[in-house]
Amino acid sequence: MAETVTGAAVLAAAAGFLLYAGQLTGLGRGGADRYPLHASFSSVEGVGLGTDVRLGGVKVGSVTGLRLDPATFRAVATFTVDGALKLPDDTAVIVASEGLLGGNYLELVPGGSPFDLEPGGEVADTQSSVSLLNLLLKYVGGGGNGQ
Repeated sequence: MAETVTGAAVLAAAAGFLLYAGQLTGLGRGGADRYPLHASFSSVEGVGLGTDVRLGGVKVGSVTGLRLDPATFRAVATFTVDGALKLPDDTAVIVASEGLLGGNYLELVPGGSPFDLEPGGEVADTQSSVSLLNLLLKYVGGGGNGQ
C-alpha cells in the first residue's frame, strides 16, 4: 500500500511539473488568441524560434519563424502577439538584450497612431541587434571615436 501511495504522489508531482512547463512555454494556449506579424531586420543575432516577444517587460508573444529575404538580404522574423493586444501601425520592434550574459528578445515599442496593425501585417520600424564583440573591437581599436 505504501508503494502505491508513493507512486501516485510521484505521478501527481510529474503531472504538475508538466502542466507548469506547458504554461511557462505557452504550449497550453491555442493559436486562436494570437495573431502573426512580420518584421525585417539587418541582423537577428541571438534570436531563434520560440524567443520571447515582450512589451514593457511582459511576454506577449513569441517568434515563430525566421527566414532570409533573397531580394533584400534581410532577416525576416515572424512572431505572434496576444490577440487582446491591439498595436498601433507605427509600432517599433527592437532586438533587445537581457544583459551582458543574457539572451536576446524582441521588444515592442508602441507608437501613437490611431490605426492598428492588421493580423499578418508588417512592422516597418525595426532596430537590429548590436554585437557586443564588434562594439568592444571598435573601442579597443580606437575606431570611430576620434582618437
